Amino acid sequence: MEAPSQPQLQLEAVIGFNGHVTSGLRVHPDSEHLVYPLGCRIVLKRIKDGKQEFLCGHTNNVSCVSVSKSGAYIASGQVNFMGFQALVIIWDYAQRTIYAQLELHKAKVEALAFSPNDKYLVSLGGQDDGSIVVWNIETKQAICGSPASAHSAGHCLTVQYSNKSDNIFVSAGTGTLRVWELDLLNRKIRHTECQTGKLKRVVKCIEISEDDQFIFCGTTSGDIMKINLRTGLLSDCGPAKKKYSLGVSVLRILKSGDLLVGSGSGTFTLCSRTNFKTLKEVQLEKGVTSIAIRGQGQQVFVGTEAAEMYRFSYDDFKPELISTSHSSAVKDVAICSGSSELFATCSEEDIRLWHIDKPKELLRITVPNMTCNSLEVMADGHSIISAWNDGNIRIFAPESGRLMLMIHDAHRMGVTAIAGTRSCKRIVSGGGEGQVRVWMLHSRGHQLLETMKEHKATVSCIKIKSDDKECVTASSDGACIIWDIVRFMSLQMVIGNTMFRTVCYHPEDYQIITSGTDRKVSYWEVYDGTVIREVEGSKSGAINGMHVTQDGKYFVTGGDDKLVKVWDYAEGVVTHIGKGHGGSITSIKVCSNNSTLISTSADGAILRWRFPHPPPSS
Repeated sequence: MEAPSQPQLQLEAVIGFNGHVTSGLRVHPDSEHLVYPLGCRIVLKRIKDGKQEFLCGHTNNVSCVSVSKSGAYIASGQVNFMGFQALVIIWDYAQRTIYAQLELHKAKVEALAFSPNDKYLVSLGGQDDGSIVVWNIETKQAICGSPASAHSAGHCLTVQYSNKSDNIFVSAGTGTLRVWELDLLNRKIRHTECQTGKLKRVVKCIEISEDDQFIFCGTTSGDIMKINLRTGLLSDCGPAKKKYSLGVSVLRILKSGDLLVGSGSGTFTLCSRTNFKTLKEVQLEKGVTSIAIRGQGQQVFVGTEAAEMYRFSYDDFKPELISTSHSSAVKDVAICSGSSELFATCSEEDIRLWHIDKPKELLRITVPNMTCNSLEVMADGHSIISAWNDGNIRIFAPESGRLMLMIHDAHRMGVTAIAGTRSCKRIVSGGGEGQVRVWMLHSRGHQLLETMKEHKATVSCIKIKSDDKECVTASSDGACIIWDIVRFMSLQMVIGNTMFRTVCYHPEDYQIITSGTDRKVSYWEVYDGTVIREVEGSKSGAINGMHVTQDGKYFVTGGDDKLVKVWDYAEGVVTHIGKGHGGSITSIKVCSNNSTLISTSADGAILRWRFPHPPPSS
């Protein structure tokens, strides 16, 4: 199936940024590009026009990013499963290729730092590894390693190289702060413990002043320690009164010597280098995780846990929101049926409406502490129906985001699937307990028409036939049932040795196609429930999303193998493959005029592809 001769899908745009990686957002020294992680990839985004390039090579989520002082190299580390090696990749920036792959750490790479003259890279393993390794970039070999902290101290969390010497770097973490010196002749690194006196702190981030005199350490207690690098003694600690709420998560030193501070509560502050007094302060949404300075500090880019990026100019210190994205897995995507301009996505806590051409967020509907499992835009475009894990169905207005109607306790174990009829009068919903319910909408509210119980497990997908008289539901109990939603009875049941994840009607309604955890795409006859054909949909991992084009000639699939596939419906063969997702694909849709394909994944990314089979121009 996966012959390399298959043509690639053309990726047009990516919405996404992993805001949970500490200092993941960087400005490349050429001042032209932003560098940031998304799932298993590193994105290089040109600042002036937003053009994106991708560095692919990691097998799991990227956990740290570093850019060398000259800009020739980018280094990134990843997480991995327990007992497996976590990879560090050094990328050649000019060629956009892998320069070296370094494997020594177990389970996670916590932090990376380049030496000032691009000679060495120091890497720090996560808490299951706990070692520091110094690598020679030229020979691509490890020079030496050492446990990062004493047994009596806690885990080490961050490393930073000095600005002048290739032989001195600093590591810090829970109750540990060390200055290391590299002895190249004997291939050893020797540490000096810094003395902080009575202060017991957990250090989250380190910055070293340009002249290598002082180390500034941001702590989880919300203060900043200033330590003399040569003597290792504490010289100052502040601010004395108003500490930073939820800790200092990231620090940067400006050319003037003043500090930019990002806190866990979302405050972004410019503070004085002498007494840590706040000079300017701005409140952002959720905790600040990255601060990147462009050029000499004329512009500053800030990344937050809410997966948002802000741009500040140094003079007025006003935040300008330049990009937003989902900070957790995207559960579902829906495209407005009449137009091909808008689409909606849902994830934990929110539903977002986007513009297709310039992927830009138009509207955000937030329901705190709830997860939206599935959504659909009604055929008339006047409402968005959504299924939530608290067992309620919520209907919103797409222009304002106003809650128009809420059906309380629609299902006992959360609403897991939802669909609306073309007449926009009825909704069919499925729940975690396996019930399928049909609801009537009218001007005064809603009415439950019928509850249909046949499924034994979660209903994962519902599709309604074009005449609004029948619907098909797929469930993880291994059955797909075709229901009559006028007389409320089951007409046909197809059973597969799989947990069904997705089902689609062919536009002419005489066949359905299903897929799920057995990785097969099955075609079934609606009339008598017989299987017509089975094709292997994926080499590895379940198929989670599927959609048939309006003309019925093609369908698209996506799943845990992270590949978007376009299929010829009649032939049952793959015509195009799209590589671009860094996480499992959760849902996939083709817009009604066959020009665009939208896919979403578990790393919070939304990808827009050009659909390879445009409709014949009439």
